[in-house]
Amino acid sequence: MRIMAIDYGDAHTGIAISDPTGLLAGFTTVINSRRQEVVVEQVTLLAKEHGAEELVLGHPVNMDGTLGPRSEKAKAMKALLEEATALPVVLWDERRTTIDARNILFNSGKNAKQRKKVVDAVAASLILEGYLTFKKSH
Repeated sequence: MRIMAIDYGDAHTGIAISDPTGLLAGFTTVINSRRQEVVVEQVTLLAKEHGAEELVLGHPVNMDGTLGPRSEKAKAMKALLEEATALPVVLWDERRTTIDARNILFNSGKNAKQRKKVVDAVAASLILEGYLTFKKSH
């Protein structure tokens, strides 16, 4: 089962798609758009193209566990994606994924410009890996 993880952001949305076994992160890309309808359209196309059967959307929870305005934005995107793709969409706690992605890229020697281009895709990969690990253990 292919699973697509989405790190939805204001200007950049990271995408990571598992391999056909649903065990490993495979394909990654970034959708560069501030327009919600463009993101939904691109996610829908990528899901069809790669045969995704489930979507995992990063859910921005505050470090103290409370929900803020970004959480509401993610919930609204979840509803749009469910309608557009007819696929199940799981909200996944994404605390620290962007911070961790930046650290991974910094430690790999990427310069600031290189990091900026791929940080959202790496964050989506971290969301996907966390979700895949959870699914394996349950």
